[in-house]
Amino acid sequence: MTAMPNPIPARMKGVNRAEICDVNFSEFVRGWDGRADAKPAAEEAILDGSALDARGFRELFESQLISRHLDLMARVLRVQNKVFYTIGSSGHEGNAMVARLTRHTDPAFLHYRSGGFMAERFRKLPGTDGKKLDPIMDSALSFAASKDDPASGGRHKVWGSKPLWVLPQTSTIASHLPKAFGTAVAIEQGRRIGHALPIPDDSIAICSFGDASSNHATAQTAFNAAAWTAYQKLPAPVLFVCEDNGIGISVKTPNGWVAQNFRDRRDLDYFYADGLDLASGYGDVQRAVEHCRRTRRPTFLHLRTTRIMGHAGTDFEIEWRSIEELCAVEATDPLLRSAAIALESGLMSRDEVLALYEETRKKCFAAAEDADRRPRLTSLEEVMAPLAPYTPDKVQSEAVRSDFADKRVAAFGSEAKLPEKQAPKHLAIQINNALHDLFCKYPEALLFGEDVAQKGGVYTVTKGLHKAFGNKRVFNTLLDETVILGLAQGYANMGMLPLPEIQYLAYFHNACDQIRGEAASLQFFSNGQYRNPMLMRIASLGYQRGFGGHFHNDNSITALRDIPGLVVGCPSRGDDAATMLRTLAALAKVDGRVCAFLEPIALYMAKDLYEPGDGQWLTEYPSPDQAMTLGEGRVYGDGDDLVIFSFGNGVPMSLRAARAVEKKHGWKTRVVDLRWLVPLNEAFIVEQARNAKRIVVVDEGRHSAGVGEGIITAIAEGGYGARPFKRVVGADTFTPLAGAAFLVIPSDEEIIAAADSLV
Repeated sequence: MTAMPNPIPARMKGVNRAEICDVNFSEFVRGWDGRADAKPAAEEAILDGSALDARGFRELFESQLISRHLDLMARVLRVQNKVFYTIGSSGHEGNAMVARLTRHTDPAFLHYRSGGFMAERFRKLPGTDGKKLDPIMDSALSFAASKDDPASGGRHKVWGSKPLWVLPQTSTIASHLPKAFGTAVAIEQGRRIGHALPIPDDSIAICSFGDASSNHATAQTAFNAAAWTAYQKLPAPVLFVCEDNGIGISVKTPNGWVAQNFRDRRDLDYFYADGLDLASGYGDVQRAVEHCRRTRRPTFLHLRTTRIMGHAGTDFEIEWRSIEELCAVEATDPLLRSAAIALESGLMSRDEVLALYEETRKKCFAAAEDADRRPRLTSLEEVMAPLAPYTPDKVQSEAVRSDFADKRVAAFGSEAKLPEKQAPKHLAIQINNALHDLFCKYPEALLFGEDVAQKGGVYTVTKGLHKAFGNKRVFNTLLDETVILGLAQGYANMGMLPLPEIQYLAYFHNACDQIRGEAASLQFFSNGQYRNPMLMRIASLGYQRGFGGHFHNDNSITALRDIPGLVVGCPSRGDDAATMLRTLAALAKVDGRVCAFLEPIALYMAKDLYEPGDGQWLTEYPSPDQAMTLGEGRVYGDGDDLVIFSFGNGVPMSLRAARAVEKKHGWKTRVVDLRWLVPLNEAFIVEQARNAKRIVVVDEGRHSAGVGEGIITAIAEGGYGARPFKRVVGADTFTPLAGAAFLVIPSDEEIIAAADSLV
């Protein structure tokens, strides 16, 4: 190997390190005085023993230079407010090899230092719809936050491309690894259920991340799930690419840690490649990619990289790293080695290398100036446009579509056994019937989670689905909510309709970021180009007779209500549950929405309302051509003396309290079941409050963070805040065991007392 340049002298300590790296390259090339071999033919090895040919090297080198000059451009133009992102790829340009050796139809979930990968992947598809793809211009538009940015429409600097199957994301702590694993599993699952994939059947999923991120719990859960899958000899063709630069912002990774941690994992196949040297590293990357594609096993590619020019433009490393250390790092710049290869091989002369370097610089700056003149997002409507698409007519049409009568008869056993022909049933059974119907309607539907298959769920809600539709569509997962929701995103990416089950609402918090940071943000950050529709079912809320404590009685609905774009429904009775599930599935299919369905555990088996044995909380099953409109509430009674707003468990409680209040005060009452918690139908709430003389809001969420605040705000902003009102709400505490549980959540008596206070 040709010697790298001598360290920069201490007198240059105050010089911008990006400028030093820039100067380093030119001075190294000008000062090169080694012997050049005869120029290799395009198909000949770039150096003796290398798996990389000369044509491939030249193109990879060009991709590396594009990545580098985008970084340099960003550092210069950020001070002019023409660029709004400076986390660069410098030192990681070797990831271009991964792009070259994979296909543009291999879904990629990328580390933010993936400029080289993107530049190289653009070669895989010259253009679409007659338009030439340009990695420089596309990247410049993204850096400039232009709404012409083809990846995110100016919402964020993300590496992404719809035609190149790079799904845009902003994962910084490895939260993209579970969905990459899920996508790999989904590729194989599609084949098992006869689903037509949007990509070739032998595709693999690519996922890149840093050495520091590999330690994150979310990353570890993905590695564990991949190994758990491979251990059972099930396919999981995911290529985990750990780009090891030895540092996370300022925290150094111990020498040898990544290799020590991953090299000997039995069901995570380890490969190492030098990402700083294209000639020597190419063959090792090739072996890893070919192994993953051939064996369909999870593969860990440990790619050596470095990080020069700091973590980002605001990271002044000279303030916390010694000049000697900085110079040593800068001497490992992979572009210096690539220049040496170009010169040693005789492929390029010094003048040709320098000309290519400067030509690439000019293209990047010209693209940036052009991008700065392009329009940016200027209205809230523009910003939010892709976040939560909703086409009511199409959703309704899909929700009531019922062209699967024969499949229903087969699933339920006979015409006479169809659920709408049976006596009224409780909530759990009607949810179960609705799930059977959804599986008849959508052959691409999958239901999975903990204990959902043979057991039929902890509360038997999924009973019979496994028997009716088989292990390919209804199956148990390992006990890891992060993986469950990662799988859901993977299946959705491949065009399936996932119905993941989270066993209890408290367990959702373990994996909340898979919805908040990943699933619900995909349409937003891809400007609507990508979507991952899903219908997440969660056994929820309290009132379980004191059983289970806070892990089984969780009322933290706010954790869901705070996620932009998420739809949240919560039924209180069986017929509502069935029609809501149809609408949620339609929202997922038509508009790509991420949906959550909160099933009140305490009402699963509830049969009676006012008195034991009255059977007034049993409902008939609505026929498949019936569905509930998003935001549509249910109103019990027509009185105006007292209006009670509630949802879930609060509805039967409020009905019982309303009857007592009518007897006690002679008031005519009305109980409003919101049913939809996100988005709240504020117009409906205001309409119900319009003629109310008194208002009580019953919210089993916590006092400081529930649904009631949204209800009261809607009423106040609608002009009816002067009405006498009272809120009945859960206490700001965790739920204890036994009878003490009823001290912290609302009760019938508290609702009656609230009404009494409004006399």
